[in-house]
Amino acid sequence: MTSTVTLPLWLVVIVGVLSVMAALDHLLLPSARWVMRRRLNRAIDELNTRLKLRIQPFKVAKRQSLIDQLVFDPEVLREIEAYAVAHKMSRAAVQDLAREYAREIVPSFSAYAYFGIGARIARFISTALYRVRLGYMDADALKTVDPDSSVIFVINHRSNMDYVLVTFMVSASSALSYAVGEWARVWLLQSVIRSMGAYFVRRDSGDALYRRVLARYVHMAVAGGLAQAVFPEGGLTRDGKLQPPKFGLIGYMVAGFDASAARDAVFVPVGINYDRVLEDRLQLGTLAKKQGATPRHRFNFIMLMRAFFSHIALRVRGRWYRFGYACVSFGAPLSLRKYVQERGIDFRTMDHDTRFAETERLAKVLMQRVGAVVPVLPVALVATALRQAAAPLSLLELKSRVLALTQLFEAADAHVHIPRGDQDYAIEVGLRMLTLRHLVEEADGLYCVVPEEIALLDYYANSIAHLLPVAVTVQAAE
Repeated sequence: MTSTVTLPLWLVVIVGVLSVMAALDHLLLPSARWVMRRRLNRAIDELNTRLKLRIQPFKVAKRQSLIDQLVFDPEVLREIEAYAVAHKMSRAAVQDLAREYAREIVPSFSAYAYFGIGARIARFISTALYRVRLGYMDADALKTVDPDSSVIFVINHRSNMDYVLVTFMVSASSALSYAVGEWARVWLLQSVIRSMGAYFVRRDSGDALYRRVLARYVHMAVAGGLAQAVFPEGGLTRDGKLQPPKFGLIGYMVAGFDASAARDAVFVPVGINYDRVLEDRLQLGTLAKKQGATPRHRFNFIMLMRAFFSHIALRVRGRWYRFGYACVSFGAPLSLRKYVQERGIDFRTMDHDTRFAETERLAKVLMQRVGAVVPVLPVALVATALRQAAAPLSLLELKSRVLALTQLFEAADAHVHIPRGDQDYAIEVGLRMLTLRHLVEEADGLYCVVPEEIALLDYYANSIAHLLPVAVTVQAAE
């Protein structure tokens, strides 16, 4: 028992390293995790005292726990059985595939990443590029929303800046979870996006198992009170107009909704508009390509860098203007519980065709509410006035037309943003933006549209085109 045993140095080193790792794993790391979890819970509790929509336990639950819960969900298990039979695969292989889908979808929210980094970056980018304004808010109606409700912000999709702008505008009230497309699934970026609470969606996937896993996650999120933001149009508008809604995510949200449950689901319509959309020319190029025409504008990295440094040079010389106004409006919320009770329906008991028809009806109602609160901004007003004119306009004629349009929109209860409350200033900043971008030119005191840029001017006029028929109807009634 007391004899000496000689061991080679390399074996002693390995045993020592393994011993240290075992001590860390069994003693130090659990304690560290407990301390970090306790600090995180304290930080969440402090945040919840300031946020109007509290961070629910679902949002800060362990990611692995949510993945396991999703994989062993009864509906997912039934789909696994059916999928295995249909594709002649083993049940274990299909379950591994379901787990892979769950890992892809489920986020890993970090309060520090969201509020400490993400919200601050969103604020900096938004205010550096735009004059950010809150257009309209139905404050009285929003006050009636139960803080424990599952709140879903329904937003029109004009730019990839929408994510940044809405995060900045809502950061004082809640931590939003977005459904993000596959474009963001790149190394490092996807980890950052997951830590912000976003979940990835394969928008055009026809895989039945994937759709079931995604549907159950969305149902769990709504049932857990997760505050979310969705873009029912399904993608960026190509021509500037509001697009018809798609029913995927909204359908998942309502499919398992129980009106008798303690937690309600509330949809809040959000309208966004910009005096300048960063990707406007690229969207028009994509539209032209889709229609079989040769796109006038394509993505070019060299041109992008050239534009970036030209803006930097203008900023240094004090001649750079921000890209006009970015405005966000919040409409009256729609309670899903009240909606289904008034309609006398239950999405859970409907057959597929009836549920699809009712989801389509709800999505259209939501999209109409979103369209009604899209702000009318100076560039859109001036662009509409110029496009409606059959000939070049003098400044006085342009002001007269814009004033008439403003009165029409206001009579139709549209939300017109007049900077500083000064109509002349609104026309000035709208016209300045269009002339600086060479979409409109002035000759002999007359303003006319540059022929090559008609499509781009229409793009901005289209942002409020859905409000025009309403305005014209009001005028005719008077």
